[in-house]
Amino acid sequence: MNDPLPILPFTSGGLLEAMVPGSKSQSNRALLLAALCPRPVRLENLLDSEDTRLLRKALADLGVEVRAGDAPDAWIIAPRGPLLPADRAELAVGNAGTAARFLPALLALRPGGSYRLDGSPAMRRRPMAGLLEALAATGAITVHPRGEPGHFPFDLATHGWEGGRVEVDASASSQILSGLLLAATGTAEGATIQLRGTTVSAPFIEMTLAMIRAFGGRAEKIGEGCFRVEPGLEGPPADAYRIEPDATAASYFFALPVATGGPCAVGSWPAASLQGDLRFLEVLAESGLPVAEEGDRIRTGPRPPGGLPPTDRDFNAFSDTFLTWAALSPLLGAPFRITGIGHTRHQETDRVAAVAAELRRLGQAPGEERDALALQPDRAALRSVARDEPVTIRTYEDHRMAMSFAVLGCHDLHGDGRPWLAIADPGCCAKTFPGFFGELERLRTAASARPAPSS
Repeated sequence: MNDPLPILPFTSGGLLEAMVPGSKSQSNRALLLAALCPRPVRLENLLDSEDTRLLRKALADLGVEVRAGDAPDAWIIAPRGPLLPADRAELAVGNAGTAARFLPALLALRPGGSYRLDGSPAMRRRPMAGLLEALAATGAITVHPRGEPGHFPFDLATHGWEGGRVEVDASASSQILSGLLLAATGTAEGATIQLRGTTVSAPFIEMTLAMIRAFGGRAEKIGEGCFRVEPGLEGPPADAYRIEPDATAASYFFALPVATGGPCAVGSWPAASLQGDLRFLEVLAESGLPVAEEGDRIRTGPRPPGGLPPTDRDFNAFSDTFLTWAALSPLLGAPFRITGIGHTRHQETDRVAAVAAELRRLGQAPGEERDALALQPDRAALRSVARDEPVTIRTYEDHRMAMSFAVLGCHDLHGDGRPWLAIADPGCCAKTFPGFFGELERLRTAASARPAPSS
């Protein structure tokens, strides 16, 4: 744990250029796919964070060669034979959902394996049953729970997943389906995977399919909730794959003009991004914040003088970004609803409950529903509760809680530059964006030397 970090408001503006690391979602998919390729693969712009380090270490513990490349963000992943060399290992997934849902399916490929897996206390509360039950039904694994069935910790006896038809309940997380799709490239027969019901965050499934194809595999959706993955990967062109900037990390800076007034840009986007979280830009644009593509960068802001009247929005497909919009709700101009977020109650924390609790701490009166939040902006109440000293926001060991409310704290609430909001345990951001608060301070320092925007 770290002491609460006061957030210094931005008191001036001007166009800012934010720098964000590589995509966490793409990084961990790329690590797994590279481990299944027949030749070494160079991964460029790989995110260096707690989540990716956990998966890199797990792959190394399983006998995959994982070594740093000739650039700070480059890594070489090289297989050591057609199967995972280590048939015994103890693997820690921490609070990394992708590692937690990707590794069991990968391990299932190895006949005669015996693996012990565990996660953080928060991860032990996150659902794993859909994935484990699907793999067990194929005969590829036998699960020995060491706690609550369907959750970490557990031991796996692996018998080798040959492929074939699989039915899976991925309603709790799209990562469950993605884990099966990725590992299916390593089966002898390929796999047809049928969803029971639906899944959430569907753009992440499209990302998984596209990345399999980018690594020389064949994967497609062949019917409603049905997917086909053929066996084998050839590797990406020139045996190198470059990871995009992280769209979820960028969303904090795309939203920064709501708090500060001045425009902000994030660069180095490919012509066609794989990341569904860029749809957060639609929310900003629909609420009246200017959004512009300028070459390979995206600029948002400045905030219009009349403020932003938000609209009701379903965030199911890009739910990691709902926290940012909810955290900024005290600064917005009208009541609105965020829907499609019930599944986020089973992520790093119960995100719906956590956001609602911290907004109440800020004098707001959110309406909490199972799958939604009804938000009632009240700037006067915000000023009142933060009048004498900074309000400390609890983060629940959740990086997105910390980063979302930090953006709110960038607003110069009292008009005199006084910090009025502090973030508890800011170190939790190491999960996906270790340098977040340093980047926020770099931007604030840069803004201080520029003319203030009109607002």
